[in-house]
Amino acid sequence: MKLKLKSTRKPRNTVVVLYNYGGGMRGLVPAHLMQRIEETTGLAMVDLVDVFTGPSTGSILNAALNIPDPNNPARPKYAAADMVRFYEREGANIFPRDRFRDFRGLIHDLNNRTMKSDRLRKVFRNGHYDPTYMGQAMQKLFGNMHLDQTLKSLIIPFYNLDGDSLRRPEDMLQSDDAPVPLIKNNFVDQGGFAVWLKTMRMDPQFRAPKVRLRDAIQASTAAPTYFPSHNFSVDYPGELGRVDYTGIDGSVFSNPCVTYHGAIRHHLPKNTRVIMILLGTGHNLRSFAKDDWNRYGGLGVVDPVNDLPLISILFHASETALVESFRRDLGEDLFVFNKSMLRDVAPARVPSLQIDDASPENIAAMRYFAQDTIAENQATFDRLCNLLVQVYEGRRKKPPFWRRLRRRKIA
Repeated sequence: MKLKLKSTRKPRNTVVVLYNYGGGMRGLVPAHLMQRIEETTGLAMVDLVDVFTGPSTGSILNAALNIPDPNNPARPKYAAADMVRFYEREGANIFPRDRFRDFRGLIHDLNNRTMKSDRLRKVFRNGHYDPTYMGQAMQKLFGNMHLDQTLKSLIIPFYNLDGDSLRRPEDMLQSDDAPVPLIKNNFVDQGGFAVWLKTMRMDPQFRAPKVRLRDAIQASTAAPTYFPSHNFSVDYPGELGRVDYTGIDGSVFSNPCVTYHGAIRHHLPKNTRVIMILLGTGHNLRSFAKDDWNRYGGLGVVDPVNDLPLISILFHASETALVESFRRDLGEDLFVFNKSMLRDVAPARVPSLQIDDASPENIAAMRYFAQDTIAENQATFDRLCNLLVQVYEGRRKKPPFWRRLRRRKIA
């Protein structure tokens, strides 16, 4: 039954931010959540959200919902329901089952002991999955669409492995102690670093780089142990020019807290109200007793059989460090829809911890998981939908502040 919505007094200087978490095939969960939001409000996500952000599978969802319809460029080409069908259709092509998938943990443990087969070496050297299928799927979704052509503000994070590749030819002729002007976000100009590729509609001073969406997304989705890194070029405005990157999964550093402080806040006027929506793909950070952790040993903490405990900790650590101040900053304007995958509930209603599980059973489990997430947070979900409609209707009468700023600047 469609929720009956009512409009009240409209807020001013409001920015709505949507953060979709990473998680491979578990991107189906936020796709279902967004489908429910669109069905409840009767509006597209681009009508309700100003800034779309999130790494890995979240970047696929965010970018797809911002693609203009060729027949009506002011409207989105895809709805959230289309993305549900995309994951259900393409998941098995991107993550095809093979006989090695079931033995990943065993192979990992034997890597430095009994690795004799050339075929097994190839699995470890080139990544478990052929990125060709991911590239084909991104081509179907995005074609040659560029980042600066999206309907709303979009932020795509990835981690650049090869900082040395950013040196200009003239820098290479200087001493090793010479500064490298292209590396802006390190205390020491050396090594890899986080990158935010973004277009920010609410910042009149910001000039978006020129990069194909499918390249930026393939970098952000290049999850370690699943896909190889993705090499591509970005054309920046001004003196920076063309930059070559070697990117891996943005989830290695991106989370809502880091994104808010590192990629969004400095683009906003001080009096801006930020409404932030977090759509999770299932929370799976375990607690470890001292004896259990020590029992893993050097290999066990990165073994898929143990659900990659060290990697999971590293992915979540910075979020746990910042979440208290993050919640304090946003207060009641923070809306979190996520759910533990570790509770003792019916297995058919909980997705697999493996992000590459595209089986029909897991696809069904993700649908149930999304339904249960909303059911457990129904009052919060209803409040969010009412608030989003309120902001939308207020803007129909008065344009958002960044459009007024641009008009003032032009005048």
